[in-house]
Amino acid sequence: MKCLLVANESAEVLFYWTDTEFEQQVQKQYGVSQEEGEGLPAFEDSINTLFAPIIISCSTMVDRLMDNYTSFSTENNHIYVLHQFEECLYIAVNGDGDETKEDLKRKIYVMKKLIEIMFGMVTFSGALLRKELRPRDTEQRNRLWKKLRSLLETYSRLRENDQSFLVEAVERLIHPTLCEQCIEFLERRLVQQINSNMDRAGEEVLHAFILVQTKMLAFYSSRSASSLSNSDLLALIILVQDLYPSKIGLDDTPEELENSSIPDVFYTPEPSPPERESVRPRGDSPPVFQFVDPDVQMAEDSLQTLEVPTSDPSAPSRVFLEAKECPMMPHSMYCLSLCPGITLVLLTKIPNSHVAVSAYCFLETFVKLEKRLCEGHEGAAAMRGQPSIQEQRSKLEKFIKAWASMDIQTSQLQNVWTDFKNKAFSRSGSGFTRDLLPSCRNMKTQLCGVYRQFFATECMGSSQRLAPHLQERALNMVQEKLIHWKDFLLVKSKRNITMVSYLEEFPGLIHFIYVDRSDGRMIAPSLNVTDHTVSELGKGPLADFIKSKVWSLVATAQQYLQKGYTTVTLRDGDYFYCYFLWFENETGYKLEVIDIPSSPDDGAPVGMLTCDYYR
Repeated sequence: MKCLLVANESAEVLFYWTDTEFEQQVQKQYGVSQEEGEGLPAFEDSINTLFAPIIISCSTMVDRLMDNYTSFSTENNHIYVLHQFEECLYIAVNGDGDETKEDLKRKIYVMKKLIEIMFGMVTFSGALLRKELRPRDTEQRNRLWKKLRSLLETYSRLRENDQSFLVEAVERLIHPTLCEQCIEFLERRLVQQINSNMDRAGEEVLHAFILVQTKMLAFYSSRSASSLSNSDLLALIILVQDLYPSKIGLDDTPEELENSSIPDVFYTPEPSPPERESVRPRGDSPPVFQFVDPDVQMAEDSLQTLEVPTSDPSAPSRVFLEAKECPMMPHSMYCLSLCPGITLVLLTKIPNSHVAVSAYCFLETFVKLEKRLCEGHEGAAAMRGQPSIQEQRSKLEKFIKAWASMDIQTSQLQNVWTDFKNKAFSRSGSGFTRDLLPSCRNMKTQLCGVYRQFFATECMGSSQRLAPHLQERALNMVQEKLIHWKDFLLVKSKRNITMVSYLEEFPGLIHFIYVDRSDGRMIAPSLNVTDHTVSELGKGPLADFIKSKVWSLVATAQQYLQKGYTTVTLRDGDYFYCYFLWFENETGYKLEVIDIPSSPDDGAPVGMLTCDYYR
């Protein structure tokens, strides 16, 4: 009994997702009232009818009281959590008791993050975001909503099964030698060859990384690139998992984890083959991979369960990521599947990306002006800020002319800008008063519109991408590099580290998760919970019991952290649970405990995916 919905102030549904149980209940509720001979109403109409009173009630409260409710429960124990982001209202519902208010709030923030990754600065304008989330073409809208629903379901699956998404940090595979070799390979061979090739259509690879399931094998960023934020990296892993999902818990075999512990290094691989023996292109039959060490086996049928959807491998996705110059800088994202479970990801800088920087700079100026006008500042006081609208005036006029020369429709922007100047700068105008607010908001919308014309997904032409043969070459290079490591990596992704090496120093230790929030990394023993899996924790039920305790402890610790507590100790029967948050300086010296401020109830959830809480 789950649902998530996004609506605007006009009570128009911009997106919704429901599980099967919620959908059946809505159909039953609104199907009974139909007259004989009439079919069930369209499900979207039923959703509108169900949520319209809530949406209208929220809008009324905001208009009259400048406040809104964040959650409520119904008589049938359904929990509703609501959050207003600018002109959009997000509503999450749970009716089966599987999710708490905090879970629903986190789901709302994750949905907002995914929409920002897909649409960038368009999300700053409610009118333009409506066009993106609810296209007039029904088929196009169905495709988009299907994609968003799939992303949300992928996140929920990862949050429920993957420790890295439980604590919202990236887990790296522990094999220093191989990781170092792969990073050097990405830097000196792969990225260098792509960026020096003439068939890259003006694109430049800024980041390249290799994922094994959800774990990071190697990551490289060019010197000219802004650092990739932990929030963006986690969101990108969700996108990759949505394209190439790993069947968590279903791909283990009894033989694979027959022993209670597996050494960190399984075998020494043979050296990579010479150039003449390189991996065949994807069109030919795939190479046969085998373990060198016979003690470690990976069943072929288990690999076949990792189904990879067929799609055009040369078609990139448009993603908007945080950069120094712009918080939503457009990039092209290429996801190349090396084999089921292992993926190469390339993030490229696209031509004309400087337009995003300019548009954001101007947009930020109008946002600051709008804020000062709303606060009651007028005249010279309203223009204070860095930079002021007066300083940006000549620059904006030059850019409008430049954008017009790029076949961008700027007539509306020009008209709105002229109207703004007449009101703000002419003697007959109202000057910098609250009367300028509508023109200020119109300028924000038009700037977002220019950004949308440049970088919207439908504007991506078939020629604006790395050439397919260039992608093919990159894929083959990485396949050749990892030809003898593939099976080892797939097993390593399930048993990254083992508890055996810690028990001598920490007798009685059952499980731990260590997270370095400064760089968003985490280390934890694997938790395999399927009935047929044999692990250090035994078979399925015991591992599942420990897993449920760990998930519960993390949720409890986050609740106390929001209240300002950095240390939590609990006891449940024979089990002791501890949570510690501490701070170190650059040399690793532990600093004195500081007072952690309490977070408001309607603030962002603790974590790094939706907002870097620890920053």
